[in-house]
Amino acid sequence: MKLTVVGGGSTYTPELVDGFARLRDTLPVEELVLADPAADRLELVGGLARRIFAKQGHDGRVVTTGDLDAAVDGADAVLLQLRVGGQAARERDETWPLECGCVGQETTGAGGLAKALRTVPVVLDIAERIRRANPDAWIIDFTNPVGIVTRALLQAGHRAVGLCNVAIGLQRKFAALLGVAPGEVHLDHVGLNHLTWETGVRLGGPEGEDVLPGLLAGHGDTIAADLRLPRPLLDRLGVVPSYYLRYYYAHDEVVEESRTKPSRAAEVAAMERELLTMYGDPALDEKPALLARRGGAYYSEAAVDLAAALLGGQGSPYQVVNTSNRGTLPFLPDDAVIEVPAAVGRKGATALPVPAVDPLYAGLMANVTAYEDLALRAALHGGRDRVFRALLAHPLVGQYALADRLTDLLIAHNQEHLAWA
Repeated sequence: MKLTVVGGGSTYTPELVDGFARLRDTLPVEELVLADPAADRLELVGGLARRIFAKQGHDGRVVTTGDLDAAVDGADAVLLQLRVGGQAARERDETWPLECGCVGQETTGAGGLAKALRTVPVVLDIAERIRRANPDAWIIDFTNPVGIVTRALLQAGHRAVGLCNVAIGLQRKFAALLGVAPGEVHLDHVGLNHLTWETGVRLGGPEGEDVLPGLLAGHGDTIAADLRLPRPLLDRLGVVPSYYLRYYYAHDEVVEESRTKPSRAAEVAAMERELLTMYGDPALDEKPALLARRGGAYYSEAAVDLAAALLGGQGSPYQVVNTSNRGTLPFLPDDAVIEVPAAVGRKGATALPVPAVDPLYAGLMANVTAYEDLALRAALHGGRDRVFRALLAHPLVGQYALADRLTDLLIAHNQEHLAWA
């Protein structure tokens, strides 16, 4: 089995490699290709990847290359984890929206739109090259904004499934609080990528007992602190929102915080420099503890599980992924990409039935889905008016003067990545 990671020079990659090494019985990788145009980073990451494989007794081959076509040739699955513009672009995404009193974040609001505009054309070009190399290859998209990018891939006819680590992270946290194995916890997870709610927590499987009320009663303070939302809000909702909902439920508070502290991009950039220095140490043969602060916790386990199921291995039959709606949520278009539990196998991911969704959540999901549709049109076809329409539709913007100003700033800060600008 050949797996390729596009964006293999990312500091995330050792987390992924560690999972491939530990879970080799689930996903027997014979050749792991790390592809990245940044040769200096790639060699540091590749060297550590080989040492991790060797330490854990994995006999697979790790190959590094800057040649994308060679990397995807014959690949059974390709994982996308790229960041167009690097951390410098992320830094801009997190700062210029603040000039307008809006959240600056790389996947949500105006910054998220900027990332989508930079990313979608690049991902679609990569996907076409994958299709030419092996039309049966699966594309696993971890590249943000995952919902918009996955929708672009599916609309272009690619074999693609989107992946996020929010659900698996919550599953692990809830399992620890409940004192059970993670595999015993099944989430009633519903929404869009980075816009999700846990409406139930079931033990033993999709039909198991819902223990969410007891979980909130006994551990609500801990859960609220992790989400940085007030405990009374969780009690009133009776659900657990993802931490990305804080950008909506406490927007002005987040903006004020962001104006008085270093950006997450600056923190990550400093962390990456330290990590790359560590990766260059020939004595290091495991992922360093610092990597846990980089983000992407449990990404490796989610990726291995998904790839194994898609390729007919031992992956879990039910996983939370990003896939086409196809009537699952009747208030959204069939081609919307939703993040829900799905049955996963060789033919792809099919969303499982979802109970009726409370209008409090369905309304916001419908609004953001409309934004994502407009954002994808802007990413595919360009043009100032399309960018403006997408921003005007976003619930964190919504005012024409604000959308106009944000449009000008977005274009000014991203001209080098926008062919039409």
